[in-house]
Amino acid sequence: MQLLQNILYFAIWAGFIFLMMRYGCGAHVMGHGHHHGATGSDDRGGTAGAKSTVHDGHVYYFCSQDCRAKFEAAPTSYLKVAA
Repeated sequence: MQLLQNILYFAIWAGFIFLMMRYGCGAHVMGHGHHHGATGSDDRGGTAGAKSTVHDGHVYYFCSQDCRAKFEAAPTSYLKVAA
């Protein structure tokens, strides 16, 4: 009986985690879910998602076009200077 209870306990948690990854806050990890109201396409040709820019040969990703625009206006103020 205890074994059946343990299996049921883990099955319920596995189902909950699956639902959260598929439809909840973890959905972006699996490529699904909400996009905070963003529309259109991103720089990579996909639908709404992370916005990217290249600075000094490095690609930086941002949550929105506004954040990317702020970075592009003054990138050195956001970057740590190498010693």
